[in-house]
Amino acid sequence: MENVPDPTIQEPTDAIIRVTSSGLCGSDLHLYELFGPFMDEGDILGHEPMGIVEAVGAGVHHIKPGDRVVIPFNVSCGDCFMCTEGLQSQCETTQVHDYGTGASLLGYTKLYGQVPGGQAEYLRVPQAHYGPIVVPEGPPDERFLFLSDVLPTAWQGVAYASIPKDGTVAVLGLGPIGQMGARIARHQGARRVFGVDLVPERLEMAARNGIETIDLERVENLGAELRERTSGRGPDSVIDAVGMEAHGSPGAQTMQTLVGLLPDPLAEKLMENAGIDRTAALLSAIDAVRRGGTISISGVYGGMLDPMPMMQMFDKQVNLRMGQANVKRWIDDIMPLLTDADPLAVADLTTHRVPLEEAPDAYAAFQAKKDGTIKVVFAPGPCEVSASRFGKRTCTPTLRRRRCYLRRASRTRSTMATNGPTSMLPVALVGAVL
Repeated sequence: MENVPDPTIQEPTDAIIRVTSSGLCGSDLHLYELFGPFMDEGDILGHEPMGIVEAVGAGVHHIKPGDRVVIPFNVSCGDCFMCTEGLQSQCETTQVHDYGTGASLLGYTKLYGQVPGGQAEYLRVPQAHYGPIVVPEGPPDERFLFLSDVLPTAWQGVAYASIPKDGTVAVLGLGPIGQMGARIARHQGARRVFGVDLVPERLEMAARNGIETIDLERVENLGAELRERTSGRGPDSVIDAVGMEAHGSPGAQTMQTLVGLLPDPLAEKLMENAGIDRTAALLSAIDAVRRGGTISISGVYGGMLDPMPMMQMFDKQVNLRMGQANVKRWIDDIMPLLTDADPLAVADLTTHRVPLEEAPDAYAAFQAKKDGTIKVVFAPGPCEVSASRFGKRTCTPTLRRRRCYLRRASRTRSTMATNGPTSMLPVALVGAVL
């Protein structure tokens, strides 16, 4: 954590918001563990913020100071070919040509523009003439906060899964994206929704929201188990909501750890050209999905040389869709569901609301899946806290002005500086074929 100067308007299309809530995402853990070589000292993390508009540039007209807004994690212009096609994650205005990647993202390394993120008390919002989503006053932040990432990512995952009417779907991974993906699939009429994980608290949350759960600790062969529950075929669709850090990939995990011992410049080059992921979840999806079925990948992957069972995929005629969520594409579909009736049970997702100052402990708990940590929401600014130990506290922010930002610790050669969230765990970076 570090105090830094408040952000200011730099472009006519900028806005400044006072952040009232900011989510901790599974993708943040990829930065915490894997993408260290692409980060610099002082990078500000976080891509799930909402808050109150403080100031707007001369080119911003659809929001004004005092508005309550959610900020999508895509930094997109709304006017280019890709944006008009509903592919805001590929915005041609903010693509990062130095790395050959898509649209810039809030708080997500040099690979995606190194835009300062929202785990902070104040945030400069680029492309604010298009991005911010105005939400009504009254309901708590958590009613709307997940429009920044979780809900659109889960919605797109279900859309890309092409679940047939009255069909079946398995969701691999019951973190926040998997939880909401399973609920959305059920809401949209899937006959059976299977949620797969091995963390008891995640399984319990899914079960109380009407999902048929499968505990990986109690199943010898996931594909066989799913086929047994679906007339011997397998589910029509499988959503991989796990991504690059799946359990059950010891070889790839070892390679990732080895790359973490290299100096940043060398590790960065290896990751760009020869990185591999832990693909256990994706391989399970390929095995489990029925012939002619669809796999939708919402979990983030970053490898360049991942081995894939192409013969099996071709033989089974598997359909595959994936990609970063195009947040603004799905907002009009999702917003009508964020009512007092709460059909997606968004009120049953946040497990910890804590002061921003507790970010290091929150990152460590989320990575270790301890203290029942499923979804953490940071409350920037001074808070009235209900108890003194992480995992047992809630936080209500006041309006007193402070400047406290989450900061990524610097990294020199094979070691991490001991300040910041990286002091909690050993370094493990995306692996490479050496």
